[in-house]
This record gives sequence, C-alpha cells and structure tokens, in this order.
Amino acid sequence: MDNFQFYSPTEFVFGKGTENEAGRYVRKHGGTNVLLHFGGGSAVKSGLLGRVKSSLEAAGIAYTELGGVKPNPRDTLVYEGIRLCREKKIDFILAVGGGSVIDSAKAVAMGVPYEGDFWDFYSGKDPEAALPVGTVLTIAAAGSEGSGDSVITKEEGGLKRGAGSDLIRPRFSILNPELTCTLPPYQTACGATDIMAHVFERYFTNTTEVEVTDRLCEAVLLTMIKETPRVITDPSNYQARANIMWAGMVAHNNIVGVGREQDWNSHGIEHELSALYDCAHGAGLAVIMPAWMEFVYKHDVMRFAQAAVRIWGCPMDFSDPENTAREGIMCFRHFLRSIGMPLDFGELGAKEEDIPALVEKFGIGDGRTGGFVKLSAEDIAAIYRIAAAPELI
Repeated sequence: MDNFQFYSPTEFVFGKGTENEAGRYVRKHGGTNVLLHFGGGSAVKSGLLGRVKSSLEAAGIAYTELGGVKPNPRDTLVYEGIRLCREKKIDFILAVGGGSVIDSAKAVAMGVPYEGDFWDFYSGKDPEAALPVGTVLTIAAAGSEGSGDSVITKEEGGLKRGAGSDLIRPRFSILNPELTCTLPPYQTACGATDIMAHVFERYFTNTTEVEVTDRLCEAVLLTMIKETPRVITDPSNYQARANIMWAGMVAHNNIVGVGREQDWNSHGIEHELSALYDCAHGAGLAVIMPAWMEFVYKHDVMRFAQAAVRIWGCPMDFSDPENTAREGIMCFRHFLRSIGMPLDFGELGAKEEDIPALVEKFGIGDGRTGGFVKLSAEDIAAIYRIAAAPELI
C-alpha cells in the first residue's frame, strides 16, 4: 500500500424530505446570498426547486437563479454564472441536480475569485480559492456530490476536460433517494455504469497489498450488480435507490482508492466520445471500459481473474487464468446489456472513421497516459477500434 492523504470534509444529509433543509445547511456553512444552479425543467416541474427556494427563504437567504445546465456541461454557462456571482455578490453556490449541475457549479465557484479564465483550471492550473458549494442531488452517477472533481466541455473545439481540488469539495450534500425514483431506466442505467466505472478505475492497479480497498471496491460493485436490476424493474424501490445513491458517493470520494495507483484512461477516452457525439457519459463508458479491459487484461491476468471470481462469481481456472479473466470481462458486458446499455460504437451513434480525430483530440501526441497500463496514441486508437467491434460479447 502506498502512502496517502485522505480529506473528505463534506457533510452528508441523507434520507427522505431532506431537500427541505437546504436553507438551514447553507446558513450553517456560511452562505447568505446564493446562486441557485440547476438544469432543465424537471427540477421545476417536480416541485423540487420550489421546495429548495422555500427552504432558502425560511432561512432568510437571498438567491439568484441560473438554470439551463446541459449534460456534458458547457463553459458558456459557467461564464454566465461567474458574471452573475460577481454582479450579485454571491457568497455560496447551491447545485440542484446531478453531476453535470454540480460540476458546473464547481467551475463557477473556482472562476469567481480568479482574475483569469476559469478554463485555466481545466488545463492544469490549481485554484487558490473558490466559493463554497452545496448540493441537492437528483441522480446517483457522477459522485460529484462528494468529490473534489469537475468536468466541463469547452464548446469551441468540443474539448472535454477535468479539474480537481479539495477547494471544490461540497461543504454539504443533501441525498434524498426519493428524488431519483422518477428517473427513466436508461438514465438510471447510465448512472449505475458511471458508478461502476469509478470503482474499476481504482480497482485495476499495479499497487500490491491493498486488500482493504480491494474489498471495499468489490463491495460497492456487488451492491451495484444486485441493486441496479431491482430499480430497472421497480423504479420506485426506495431501498434499492438508497443503496445506489450511497454507492455513487462512496465510489468517487476516493475512500475506495486511497493508497493505490489509479488509472482513469477509460474516462479520458470516453470523454472524447461524449464531447464529439454529446452522448450520455455512462453510455459511453459502457462501450469504452470493457474495450479497455479487453486491451489491457494481459498486463495483469491475475488481477482480472480475481475480479472475475470475487465480483462476477466465475470459477477460477487454475490451469489457464486467462480464461477466467476473459470470462469476467464477458460477464461485465452481459450485465451492461441486461440493464440496457450500448456495447459498441454503432449503438452509441459513434463512427469508426472518427477514430483518428478522437485520438488527436485526446491530445497526448507521442507521450503516454494512464496508471495501470501507460497507453500511447496508437493504443488509444486500438481501444476505440475494439469498442467499434468488440470481440468478447
């Protein structure tokens, strides 16, 4: 196990009706004048935004609304949020929505006190200050409610990039599983896929003797394997929704990743797909992550065989562990298919002829990227080709 520091100061408020306490928690964490950031019409139509506004009013907190966050959140709205916050002297940002809304709120939070272009933080610069952020979560997926990460798409050039800092970890996050019960099955499945990918990015590591975090990863993945089909069949199953919502947070606040090298190539490779085709991030991961597995599993066959046995219940083939490793990848693909996820480029709406452009936009040139296996541009192209026509379905 490697040396590590783990800092996760977010206060989590979990359970039914907790969105009605948003104002109290904004006040508790120092907010007096809030940017209320949200997405499309669902937060309005469901009455959620109204309940949150009532709670802010009851707590004596002023607010300014900024809706319109899209999936794969755009830099253009971030610039508008920064302008509004400066004009209105906002001191706290409250995100009501899923990962896209929270990521956009974090970008605004970094941009307000910064004299330069907030995109600098998505190009490698570390922020020195940020407005505090709180969240009211409406979808279990990105884990942004507990992480110090944010991903934004730059409309000019279609670049999708990430930033990270403990300064943008939410001060509090309100998690009411009831708010996820009306999600369509496809969106639920996309979220579940993202959660599982967050764990797999940490699970496939070159670090040895990390049994505690191995077992934590496996517990989250087994939970997702059990609970996701339950909510696909019965969307109003509160207990299954509750387990998935907490799994989404645990999967990405890094408690399952401390002390070990991580990878994140699958996320980076997928980001180019969702930037170009504007597909759901989870759907893109369903296509890319098994393709990445297929490309790299021989690097450490026994780790993939361990995953097959512990996570998917495959019997261990001691005479040829490679068979076990490959069976685990097939089980993952079969699971994704069972919850309605795409498995190849065609189902995603991607085109094989775009692979050179995707690799170029990934932007590593002659270098290499990743943790578990260091990938070249040629390797990334090979993974895209596998995703276009998977062998292990």
